This record gives sequence, structure tokens and C-alpha cells, in this order.
Amino acid sequence: MDPNASRGQQPDTDDDQVSSGLIRYERQMPIRQISYYLSGEIREPQRYTELFYTLRSASDTDLIYLHINSPGGDFDTGLQIINNMQASPARVVTVLEARAYSMAAMIFLTGDELVVHDNCQLMFHIYSGNFAGKGNEQQAQVLALSSWFEKVMSRICTPFLTSSEVDKVLKGTDLWMDSDEIRRRLARSQHGTRRMPKGGGVKE
Repeated sequence: MDPNASRGQQPDTDDDQVSSGLIRYERQMPIRQISYYLSGEIREPQRYTELFYTLRSASDTDLIYLHINSPGGDFDTGLQIINNMQASPARVVTVLEARAYSMAAMIFLTGDELVVHDNCQLMFHIYSGNFAGKGNEQQAQVLALSSWFEKVMSRICTPFLTSSEVDKVLKGTDLWMDSDEIRRRLARSQHGTRRMPKGGGVKE
């Protein structure tokens, strides 16, 4: 009995291939396709537990689309979304459908494949927050958050953004770009192929 048959693999035993030492094997796998819509402000993390679970429990043949139209929002929630995307065995495709500002822009850049519709915008800016406690405690919070944010932004946004652009954002500059500019940058940085493919490369 051919051991490949039990694995659903069928060898092609064409005489020409056998003589050349090249034999073709094929395996068909079911592909599960799932879509989520990240619309509106990014809120508390408990609102996204289904997304987290889906990303973590997915298989390497799953294809997960994350459609984005968001002004950004909670930094911690955004990081949890990003960390789950990066840890997911599935191929995650981020689709920019209108705007992705601030944290939403970083989520967009985390996709294994990035899709940009016409008439869209990205915007990057420095974090904002409210700090409580004594003056020295607030200063410590600001320093810790600044260092954390700088590392996160550098890891996620380069090479899509240059180092000098990241520095400008960290100093308070708001950086805007439209669909044409986004596509130019993606082509330049080959950002869409930065991570190894985890799925079948199927288009929606």
C-alpha cells in the first residue's frame, strides 16, 4: 500500500518525471475564510475576545480578513490585537476600507497581506493619555510610556515609515497619507511580504 495515500497525497508517476527524478505530490486542504470588521473607536479589550480566540485557535490553512475603518483608540487593546495577529497560525489580511488612524494604522500594518481600497487614509501620531498621582509618579509614567511607545512604533511601522518619519511622529508631528501614497510605500518596502505566508494566498 502506498503510504502517501493515507495522507491524502497522490504521486504523479509520469514516466518522464520518474526518469528525471522529479515526482509531483498534491494535497488538497480545506480553507476556512473568516471576516471581522474593526469599525469605529477601539474600545476596552473585553469587546474583542472573540477575535482574540479566533486568531489564537485558527489553523495554518485559515484565512482571516480584518476590515478596518477606525480613528484608533485604546493603546492596550490595539497591542493585544497586534500580538494575537502575530501569534496566529492563520494568514491575516488587513483591508483598509476608509481610514485607519493612530492605533488602527499600526494594526493595519501588522497584516500578512495588506489591501488598500481607493479614497482611504492612514494617520500616525504620538500617544495621548491621562496620568494620575504625585508629580514624580506622573513623570515616571510618561518616561516609561514614551520608551514603550517608541519601541512599538519602530517595530511595527518600519520600513513602511522611515526612521526620520518615526522620529518626527515621536516629537509630535501628525503624518497623513492617502491611498496612492500608501500603495507607493507598500511597493517600495515590500511590506506585504515581510512575514512568511501562513496560508494559501487566497484572495477574497
